Amino acid sequence: MFDLTKIIVTSALPYANGDIHIGHIVSTYLPADIFTRFCKLSGNECIHICGTDDFGVPILIRAEQERKTPEQFVSYWYFEQLRDFKTAGIQFDIFHKTHSPENIELVQHFFRVLNARGFIFTKEIEQAYCERCKKFLPDRYIRGTCPYCGAKDQYSDSCEACGRALQPGEIKDPHCAVCGSTPVNKITTHYFFDLPHFSEDLKKWLEENQNLQPEVKNYVLQWIKDGLRYWDITRDISWGVPIPLEEAGGKVLYGWFDNHIGYISFALKYFSDKGIDGKEFWNSAKIYHFIGKDIAYHHYLFLPAMRIGEGNYKLPDAIPTRGYLLLQGQKLSKSRGWYISLRSFLESFPADYLRYYLTRITPNAQTDVNFDWDEFQAKINNELVATIGNFIHRTLTFIHSQFNGKIPKPGQYSEEDQEFENEIKRVAVIVGSEMEKTELDKALRSILEFSATCNQYFQKKEPWAKKEEAKTTLYLCANAVRALAILLEPFLPFSSEKLWKIINLNDSVHKQEWLSASRLKLEAGHEIKKPEILFRIIEDTEIKTQKDKLPK
Repeated sequence: MFDLTKIIVTSALPYANGDIHIGHIVSTYLPADIFTRFCKLSGNECIHICGTDDFGVPILIRAEQERKTPEQFVSYWYFEQLRDFKTAGIQFDIFHKTHSPENIELVQHFFRVLNARGFIFTKEIEQAYCERCKKFLPDRYIRGTCPYCGAKDQYSDSCEACGRALQPGEIKDPHCAVCGSTPVNKITTHYFFDLPHFSEDLKKWLEENQNLQPEVKNYVLQWIKDGLRYWDITRDISWGVPIPLEEAGGKVLYGWFDNHIGYISFALKYFSDKGIDGKEFWNSAKIYHFIGKDIAYHHYLFLPAMRIGEGNYKLPDAIPTRGYLLLQGQKLSKSRGWYISLRSFLESFPADYLRYYLTRITPNAQTDVNFDWDEFQAKINNELVATIGNFIHRTLTFIHSQFNGKIPKPGQYSEEDQEFENEIKRVAVIVGSEMEKTELDKALRSILEFSATCNQYFQKKEPWAKKEEAKTTLYLCANAVRALAILLEPFLPFSSEKLWKIINLNDSVHKQEWLSASRLKLEAGHEIKKPEILFRIIEDTEIKTQKDKLPK
């Protein structure tokens, strides 16, 4: 287990223009929440930071279409997204906004410092202009074909298929995202960040940081080897962080210049509200940025280069990067209805079912994973219900019916009893060592294996047939149930709290000490409440209903 320390966990900021779907959850918010919960149970001073990404062209377009101001539009989605996260059990210590005064102030500070140090310069460029709409078309006003991988219908600033950031003019077969017409090129002046200047610094940081995933690190290093380009950091739109220079002519900063600074500005606000020196905490903490692989370029290059150039805020210690979520083997697509909104899912199934399944299928890697309704049903029924839930329910119902709801006093241990007690005493460290490496799927698998061991012990000891030995068996099994309540808390916060109340323990499972899961804290004579079934079987008809919702 790692030494107690300060930890800052950030989740990539959700764009404030729509509901949260399960593809967002799998790569970023769920693993960050699970890791944060574990860190807190382990005694670390840990905060989870997030907020809405409010600026940019898509929001401006949507706000215009809905006849709202951009502020009204993003404010609506701020509360909608926060509600969805809460329903899914995803907690943040602060969930703020990139258009907040705190973030705008810090973003402009970064710009001033980088500009004063010569890392920002102006250059005339040709930019797409729509003669029908009578406006310049920055990034997401233009769609076309990726020049690197050939993926069609991509925004002109980045390709969702291959993850490459694109410069103005690179996109092939461009067309206006509003009216569909082919734009013409006109001359305009933009501000650029000297990203190539930081090539050696970035290379050194990447090579020396052993916490970064090798497969991501390797292709980012290849990007540096191929040669980094100057980064266009301004846009000709009205909605964004204003450039703090009179000669800027009303231009605003590109969203990817300001949004990741939100990690810092949100943290500073959180600590300031508590009277704590936020900069000191940031620079003395371990920092984890949880992201999806589509924004690796930005987090492995833009983000560290800007921090190096500004010089006051440390770089991340780790950037856990996970892949895309497919649905029934196909890429998610809101436009054709091939996705599952988080809210829709939670209207049919408990949040803990989604948390369990997504964690089980998602490795600590950028490998894409597939949400399959039949596999979802199988994992819930065969693992969560039949293995974990079965052991918990058998143990508690037996104590309730045969020992009047009171934990029996153990007798002389057999060899099997001693080995089972040793399993309980080992499990918190085994699971915890995987959690601290953000190997969350492996950690949950270890809990599943521990539950299988518990079932085997219960079955072998036959407490229904061996009345005297049953006292020792049920004493140990009750303590194993308590262990599971703590071990499962990061993964299944709702069910573990419910279980904690059934066991009739004080306070909340969310406030327990991680390593206490491996201590036999339930004493003989402790009275439990009447057991309830924690996990129910998913019926075939329920899965059919979900499949029928998908487009044919």
